Amino acid sequence: MSATLVDLEETPDTQAAPVRAPRRRLSRKTALLLSAGAIWLAGYFLLRGTGTLTLPTAELTDLHRSLNHFNAWVASNRADNPVFLYVFSPLRSAVDAVANVFTTTFAASPTGLRLPEIGWLGTVGLLSWIAFAVGNARVAVLTAAVFVFFGLQGLFVEAAYTFSLVVTAVLLSLLVGLPLGVLAGISARIEKIITPVLDFMQILPTFVYLAPLALVFLIGPASAVIATVIYAAPPIIRLTAHGIRGIPENTREASDSLGTTGLQRLFTLQIPMAKRTIVMGINQGTMAALSMVTIAALIAAPGLGQVVVRALQSLDVGTAVNAGLSIVLMAIMLDRVTTAASERAKPATQRRRSKVSRRLRVIVLGATFVLVLVLVQLSRTVLWAAQFPTDLNFGPAITSGVASASDWMQTHLFLLTETFREAVTVAFLNPFQSLATETPFFIIFAVLALAAYAFGGWKLTALVLGCLTAIVYLGLWGDAMVTLASTLVATVIVMVLGVLFGVAMGRSSRLDKLLRPVLDAGQTLPAFVYLVPFLGLFGATRFTAIIAGVIYAAPAAIKIMADGISGVSPTVVEAAVSSGSTPWQVITKVQLPMARKSLGLAANQGLIYVLAMVVVGALVGAGGLGYDVVAGFVQSSLFGKGMAAGLTIVFLGILLDRITQAAAFARPSKSTHKAQPVPNNSVPNTKEA
Repeated sequence: MSATLVDLEETPDTQAAPVRAPRRRLSRKTALLLSAGAIWLAGYFLLRGTGTLTLPTAELTDLHRSLNHFNAWVASNRADNPVFLYVFSPLRSAVDAVANVFTTTFAASPTGLRLPEIGWLGTVGLLSWIAFAVGNARVAVLTAAVFVFFGLQGLFVEAAYTFSLVVTAVLLSLLVGLPLGVLAGISARIEKIITPVLDFMQILPTFVYLAPLALVFLIGPASAVIATVIYAAPPIIRLTAHGIRGIPENTREASDSLGTTGLQRLFTLQIPMAKRTIVMGINQGTMAALSMVTIAALIAAPGLGQVVVRALQSLDVGTAVNAGLSIVLMAIMLDRVTTAASERAKPATQRRRSKVSRRLRVIVLGATFVLVLVLVQLSRTVLWAAQFPTDLNFGPAITSGVASASDWMQTHLFLLTETFREAVTVAFLNPFQSLATETPFFIIFAVLALAAYAFGGWKLTALVLGCLTAIVYLGLWGDAMVTLASTLVATVIVMVLGVLFGVAMGRSSRLDKLLRPVLDAGQTLPAFVYLVPFLGLFGATRFTAIIAGVIYAAPAAIKIMADGISGVSPTVVEAAVSSGSTPWQVITKVQLPMARKSLGLAANQGLIYVLAMVVVGALVGAGGLGYDVVAGFVQSSLFGKGMAAGLTIVFLGILLDRITQAAAFARPSKSTHKAQPVPNNSVPNTKEA
C-alpha cells in the first residue's frame, strides 16, 4: 500500500492517477426481501391459479365435520360430564349471578313490569355521584347528561344493560388482573411466564373469543362477560405490573432500611405509589370491556350491541347510527370518568389540595349523597321516575333523519362514492387480492419464510412456517388469503396516513395539541361504531370494512409516529438544519431514519388493529375468515368451519404480529462496500485521497 502511494506521488500528472472509492452493496436483509418479492411475482405469473387450496363456501373438510361432531357431543353430554358439572357450569352460574345483580339493579328485573330495582332517575343520580366521588364535578355533569340522552334516544334500557355488563366485566377483571399484576411487578419469573400469554390474548381479534366460549358456556350474558374479562384483563395486568416495577430503587432501599417486610413494603409503598398507573390500567380495561361487550351481541349479550347487529344485518343505517351514537357517548363518558380518577390519583394533585378544600369536598359529597338517596327512593315508588317517559323519546326522529340523509347521499353522491370505491377496488384491492389468492400456497410459504429469516432468523422462520402449516391444516387457506389481502391493503393506507400526520404532529407542537384529542377520542370508540357511517356511504361491501379498518387503526399509528418523530434529538435536527438541509431532507435523512423503531411499531399496531376490524367487517360484506366465523354462529352445520376460521385468525394474527415486531426492533443492516475506480477529475489532490 505504501509503495502505491509513493508511485502516486512520483506521478507527474496526479489528476490522471486512478483511485478507488467504495461502492455500496445491498445488505443481506435487503437482498432476501428483494428475492422474496421476485419469487412471489414469478410464482404468480408462472403458476397462477394452481395450488390455491380454495374451499367453496358450502363445503366442509373432515376437520370441520369433526368439530361439528364435537359440538353435538358437548350439547348431548353437557348435563352429565363432570367437567361441565363441577367446573364450567358453576363458573357460568357465578358469573351470571354477578351480572344479574347489576342488570336487575339498573336495566330490568325478571318479574312484573320488568322495571329495574333503581329506576332511570335514581340511576342517573347514583352514577353521577360516583363520577363526582372518583373524579370531579365536570365528569359528574357529563355522566348525568349522557344517561339522560340515552333516555331521550329511547335506548335507556339497552344502554343500562351494556353498562351493567361492562361494570360486571371490569370488576371481575380487577379481581383477576390486580393480583396477577402485583405478582408480575414483584417477581421477574412470574412476569416472564405471563407476558407471552398476555401477548397472545391481545393479538387475537375480538371475534376469536366468541365461538369457543359459546361452545363451553352457551350463549348469553355469562359468556359475554367471560369473553370480556379475557379481553379486558391484559391491560390491567400490564399497567399494574408496570406501576409496581416503576418505583425508584432508592425508594425501595430506603424502605428496606427501615426494616419493613415484603408485604409492608407492598401495601405501604409500592401500591400507593403505583396508584395512578393502576387507575390508568383500569381506564384501558374499561374501554376494552365496552368494545367487547358490544361485539358479544353475536352470542346474545343484551344491550346496545344487539341493536347495532340487527341494524347492520338488515342494513338499517338510521337505527345503527342511533345505537352507535349511544355507544360513542358511553365510551366518552367512561373514558373521561376513569381519566379524571387517574388524575385525582396523582400524588402532585393530592398535595395541591388543601385541608379546607378536602373538607369542603367531603361535605359536598355527603350532602349530594342524601339527594341521591331521595332520587333512588323516588325512582322505586313513582312510575315516571322508574321508567323513562316515552313522550320524551326522539329516537325515531334521529333514526328517520339519518335514514333520509343516507338515502340522499346514496342517491346524489352515488357517482362520487361509487367512483372512489371502484377506483380503489380496481386499482389496489383486486390486484392485491388476486396476488394473494391465486399464488400457489407453497410460493407464499417461501416468500414469508424469506421475509421472516431476513428480519428474525431461524426461530422466526420456524414460527412462521408453523403458523402457515396450521392454516393449511385448518382448511381455510383461500379465505385466509382474502383476509390477508384486505388487511395488508388497509395497513398500507394506515401507514401513509401515519407517516404524513405523524411527521406533521412531531414537527409542530401546535398541530399535535390540535389533533391529539381527536385521536384519543378515536381510540376510545368500539370497533362496531366505525362500520356504521361507512355503511351509509358505500353500502355493504368489503371496501366498507377496509375503510372502517383504516379509520379504526389510523389513530394508533399516527400517535406512535408523532411520538417517534418528536423524540428525535433536537440537537441532531439543529445540526442538520445548520448544515443547509432542507425540511424535506431533515425529514427523510434524519428524523424518519432515527424514528425507524417507531415506524415499525406503528406498522405492527396498525396491522393488528386493521386485522381486528376487517374480521368484524364480515357484518357488512367483507367476506373471508370473518364471514366464516359469523356463519358458524348462525348455522349449526357450519359451526366447525366457524371454529376453524377463528383458529385461522389466531395463527394469521400471530404470524403478522411476530414478523412486524421483528421488523420494528431489528438492528439496522450494515451494507458492505466494494472498492471501485472513480473518474480522474473527482480527486483534486492525490495525497488527500
